[in-house]
Amino acid sequence: MEVKVEIISREDIRPSSPTPSHLRTFKHSLLDQFVPFPHARIILFYTTSQNLSEFSKRLELFKQSLSEILTQFYPFAGKIKDDLSIDCNDEGANLVVAKVNCPISKLLKKPDLNSLNKFIQTKTTPYFEEETMIGAHVINIQVNVFDCGGIAIGFSFLHRIILTEPNFATNSLFPTSTLHFRDLSRKTWGSIFRKGKWVTRRFVFKNSAIATLKAQVVAKLKNHPNTPPTRVQIVSALLWRYFMAASKDQFGTQRPSILINTLNLRRRMEESLHPENSIGNFLWLTPLEHMSNSKDDELRLDELVSKLKKSIEQVDKDLVARLQSDEEGSSIIENALRKISGETWSNNKGDEALERLGITSWCNFGVYDFDFGWGKPMWVSTIGFESNSVLMNMLILIDTKFKDGIEAWVTLDEEKMKHLVSNTELLTYATLDPSPLAVSNSRL
Repeated sequence: MEVKVEIISREDIRPSSPTPSHLRTFKHSLLDQFVPFPHARIILFYTTSQNLSEFSKRLELFKQSLSEILTQFYPFAGKIKDDLSIDCNDEGANLVVAKVNCPISKLLKKPDLNSLNKFIQTKTTPYFEEETMIGAHVINIQVNVFDCGGIAIGFSFLHRIILTEPNFATNSLFPTSTLHFRDLSRKTWGSIFRKGKWVTRRFVFKNSAIATLKAQVVAKLKNHPNTPPTRVQIVSALLWRYFMAASKDQFGTQRPSILINTLNLRRRMEESLHPENSIGNFLWLTPLEHMSNSKDDELRLDELVSKLKKSIEQVDKDLVARLQSDEEGSSIIENALRKISGETWSNNKGDEALERLGITSWCNFGVYDFDFGWGKPMWVSTIGFESNSVLMNMLILIDTKFKDGIEAWVTLDEEKMKHLVSNTELLTYATLDPSPLAVSNSRL
């Protein structure tokens, strides 16, 4: 059965109080120019049953609460002015209500990941492919009502101002008044992203399986670290390993690989800067290289975990301070983009020989704590990508509902995905595309 979504209403929710004139323009920071996708997307699924009257009351309360919170998060009520700023004009967050032609339990029994795009308003085009974003809403919300009362709330918001609580210090910490790095970043990502046959699948790792892998890795590490690798580091390195194995199976030889890891700088900054409360992309992209020395090189998980852990630990308070220096910061950023492009790697045989995998973790973000009047979500998802999208190989890691596992959303080109889903060793550690209902209703 094809999932059909019908828009039944559309409106802009304005802040309950006007934004002061001196806050009319919100400037982006230097780090905002790195993000390859203009919007972040998340969908929260709620299985609570309710009648139409009850839903209408809760929807009105949702709108009222949104209006009030927009007075604090005023950039979300604005429109994109240009690549450097947002016009905080109080025109409002875009809210759509839609009707879905099936029960939520039927969708979640075996979700079609590509159909999830219907629950969110904006497209998945990378920013260097966008014709223009000027005048677009900063945040778009779609409340999807299923037969029998289930709800899915899809959020699509400008990635450049992801936030926790309102503190607008990002631009003052990493100021910019030029589009130099935007242009350089567009050139870099434009050479990496490509149109092809892409497939998205979900791999769910139980904590028990991750613990087994972690014990094996720690036992093999020559210098036992004071702080052992995290769950995210174990799963990231494992999937990188199988990604490289899939590449070797596809091309007959082990190509050099670059892992592009997205790190949250908030936890790596001086506490005096109060970054936890700041709007903006406090993100850093860390490229990590693995070069094969011979056709028979074994992809050892402990070595990959060690390299990944070391590269993450190098992103510290000192690096953040250096990034804030005009001259040194510019040099660091340019060098990072050159590494991402593959320009600086040793034994570089050209862009076609490089294999890249981008990783983003949403673990420990508290995504299952969102309660908008319908309780806490039973499943949190992102979206699957259409086969003809402009993309790169990538994965997103999300906690399971009870934090008893990690759900990996893996998007690869079609040939690599064929190898991955048939890899019996990988499938001893992870379950492929389990029903969210089964994962949510039982501890893993």
